[in-house]
Amino acid sequence: GNSMTFPMAVGAASVLFPERPAPDAVLATMQRFQPTIFAGVPTLYAALLAQNAIGPGAGSDRLRRCISAGEPLPEHIGRRWREVVGSDILDGLGSTEMLHIFLSNRPDDIRYGTTGKPVPPYEVRIVTESGEDAADGETGELIVKGPSEAEGYWNQRDKSRRTFRGEWTYTGDTYTRDADGYYRYCGRSDDMLKVSGIWVSPFEVEEALIGHAAVLEAAVVGHPDPEGLIKPKAFVVLQQSAPRDDPDALCEALQSHVKEQIGVWKYPRWIEFCDNLPKTATGKIQRYKLRQ
Repeated sequence: GNSMTFPMAVGAASVLFPERPAPDAVLATMQRFQPTIFAGVPTLYAALLAQNAIGPGAGSDRLRRCISAGEPLPEHIGRRWREVVGSDILDGLGSTEMLHIFLSNRPDDIRYGTTGKPVPPYEVRIVTESGEDAADGETGELIVKGPSEAEGYWNQRDKSRRTFRGEWTYTGDTYTRDADGYYRYCGRSDDMLKVSGIWVSPFEVEEALIGHAAVLEAAVVGHPDPEGLIKPKAFVVLQQSAPRDDPDALCEALQSHVKEQIGVWKYPRWIEFCDNLPKTATGKIQRYKLRQ
């Protein structure tokens, strides 16, 4: 969609990748076509960084900018990409309902770990469960309004009423805003976990896990303990170089790492190691399949 229309609007050419984005095939395509801009999802950037062949330009001598969307970009992946490839990744948020990106980092204003700031002329708010505007640092649902907003969902009146309320579109994404005006993703509103009475963002736990040298990818979902209380459970894909001779010791090391990074109540009570995570054709992790 936008990968075709936006370049056409400025007279640029697009290279569309018709296959599943395997890292080696992506690098070969980069080398062949020498693009100036590259767009991908965070899991693809992580997979590319795990390749021995990755280096400056990721195969393209002309690469000057990269874009990430679809899922939030973990901070360490953005920083590592800049170190290895030499270009920044601009992480942003758009939606089908808005047909455009409305939160984004800028080339001259990047704060990795955040989705950036509102894109004019779009207006963005974070609202609490009571419908009030959230204070800085307070968690709430992200809502947006702008000129490209959809009218509704075809033949889905109830869903349309829940999502489109007056001028505002309710995204279902949970966010906080810091004192400098940067927006930080916490998770989908239906993915948030309440652990010991405190809200826990699965994305925050995933980001902490991915920050460990042994972890390539991670996905966190809620799982009931023996008393029926929901706690975080992590599914982890290891780096090729990670030790595999003592899974229990590695599990304990990862749990300790998360405790140190984000807090003792947020660590995953269970860690399941797997060869890969279920994903859509575009590389988004299908967390609902992990709950089954």
